[in-house]
Formats: sequence, C-alpha cells, structure tokens
Amino acid sequence: MTDQTRWGIHEVQTKNKAVKYQKDLVSRAMESVVKMDETGITDLMILIEAEYERKYGKNKADGVVL
Repeated sequence: MTDQTRWGIHEVQTKNKAVKYQKDLVSRAMESVVKMDETGITDLMILIEAEYERKYGKNKADGVVL
C-alpha cells in the first residue's frame, strides 16, 4: 500500500476524483441518451457541438470528430 503521507498523494487523489467525476457524468448522460429518440439525440448533438465551439474555439475543433 502507498504511504499516504508522501508528497504528491493528495494531488494524485484529487486528479483521480476529477477523472471519476467526469466519467460518472458521461455515464449518467448516456443513461438519458439511451431513452431518447432520433430527433432528441440529433438535437443533443447540435447542442454539444455548439458548447464545444464556445468552450474550445474553432481552431481546436477543426480536427475533432464528434
């Protein structure tokens, strides 16, 4: 077992919690997507693409396929 008093353990644990939180968000979103019909999924895709553009800008989004 890792010594919990070592330097950097808190940072690693915080990063792991953040990654788990993001994965949990995706899992919960997918539970809702499974229940949607085609038009709902299409509308959601459009909203996600718009939010991605807003957050990360056109330059970074050019090479990404959603």
